Amino acid sequence: MKNLSVFLLSLLLTLTVSAYAQFNYSSIAGPVIAFASNQDAGVFQVFVMKANGTKQSQLTNAPAYNARPNWSHDGRKITFTTCRPPDCEIYVMNADGSGQTDVSNNPATEQMSVWSPDDSKIAFVSNRDGLNQIYVMNADGSNQTRVSDLSGDDFFPSWAPDGSKITFESHRDGRGQVYVMNADGSNPINLSRSAANDLDPAWSPRGDKIAFRSDRDGNGEIYVMNIDGSGQTNLTNNPADEYYPAWSPTGEQIAFVSNRSGNYQIYVMNAADGRSQRRITNDSFYDADPAWINTVLK
Repeated sequence: MKNLSVFLLSLLLTLTVSAYAQFNYSSIAGPVIAFASNQDAGVFQVFVMKANGTKQSQLTNAPAYNARPNWSHDGRKITFTTCRPPDCEIYVMNADGSGQTDVSNNPATEQMSVWSPDDSKIAFVSNRDGLNQIYVMNADGSNQTRVSDLSGDDFFPSWAPDGSKITFESHRDGRGQVYVMNADGSNPINLSRSAANDLDPAWSPRGDKIAFRSDRDGNGEIYVMNIDGSGQTNLTNNPADEYYPAWSPTGEQIAFVSNRSGNYQIYVMNAADGRSQRRITNDSFYDADPAWINTVLK
């Protein structure tokens, strides 16, 4: 933990980016959120900020789509989707934006990458077999293996905290539903079982809940349910469009994206009951794809 503290302090002290945020991380502690925003010339780039929305810093600047960041659990790496010509690939970079490396390296479209709990593997989505499917690879890109079963398009993998299972969005039933399967792809089960589209699942760090987006109320809302599919509860209860839930490291809060202010921005709420919904980005751009990490800086 001491080594991680020193590492994070070093990288945050040296974060220097475009004119959007040149500042000194000389004092920061607690949660940090990586996210995507099109504030740089209308092109989505990966940014990082404190969890209250302050001290935003740009990590990527390639003239192409860069989005859907996901932190390694040790805080040292971020995996993300980038559509640099000629295709969309899974990249990994250091937490300060350096060392951007293509790890999927396949002519198909790859997207939506997430680290395994021990950071040894990355799950992601690829259409290399015709349908969008869930794949798993080693963190260096080796041993790429399809784990979902070509029953329909599958998206948004999210690991259980113990690494034994993966929840994901599947369209095999003619609409989006939240499924869970063993990490090797066996025993896929429909958890949400609704007549609506249930999308964007995210497993809680405590392992007892799955958050997801549902349009069963006529608009996109953030729901949460038990890992067996029971207790499905609307947390946001807002007439706007909400999507992309992301748990805080402690499981006490959920970040999400909403257009309730007129454009899509990032909000945070209490995970237990949906209370204390508050906007943490405040600009005229499109901010999305939040992903948390907890620093230990003092």
